[in-house]
Amino acid sequence: MLLFGSLDADAATFVTAGVKIGLPSLEDDGFVALASLGGGRQGERDLDGPRRRYTAVSAVGLGYQWFFDWGVVAAFAGPEGSVQMLTDGLGPTMLPLRFGLRLHGEVWARPTEATMVQTTVIAGSAIDSVWMRTAWGYRLWGAYLGPEASLYTAASGYREWKFGLHGTDFAVGCVSFRVSVGIQSEAHRRAVAPYVTLAVWSAL
Repeated sequence: MLLFGSLDADAATFVTAGVKIGLPSLEDDGFVALASLGGGRQGERDLDGPRRRYTAVSAVGLGYQWFFDWGVVAAFAGPEGSVQMLTDGLGPTMLPLRFGLRLHGEVWARPTEATMVQTTVIAGSAIDSVWMRTAWGYRLWGAYLGPEASLYTAASGYREWKFGLHGTDFAVGCVSFRVSVGIQSEAHRRAVAPYVTLAVWSAL
């Protein structure tokens, strides 16, 4: 079992927590279950002016992971649900509860003993969104350090790009974590803004 969580802090803020369970193991080829719960807020602009969107989303997926000499590939699919609230000058508006399908794929590769490449793609129909992140790192000071880039887009019209640097696989006791810093740009904003991401995980 692996517990994980993350905090994305920038113009849009999102918090996620979840668990990954090997069926029966996370260290060999086989089936894996993944469950997560998250929530956050983001600013948007439409024809009526600026507004804020608050989102809560949960998902459960069943998948399979493959181990190779160079790394691990995993794919998951399962249901997700979301509820959203919009706030503007007229007050809050609750949107209907939505359910859909989530597809999740990830690759953790080590091209050499000192390098790492990681890519994750998550697409969900409950809020019609896609999130993609890729990162490269070189092993220094007990972690992989290097550049990263990510894109989030949703049917609401919100779109966000991030470009930064990350430190992945730092360890404090039984807890590992990743720290990312950089700049992010949103579709309705002319200026870029800084972002910070903290992700933690621990095997039980």
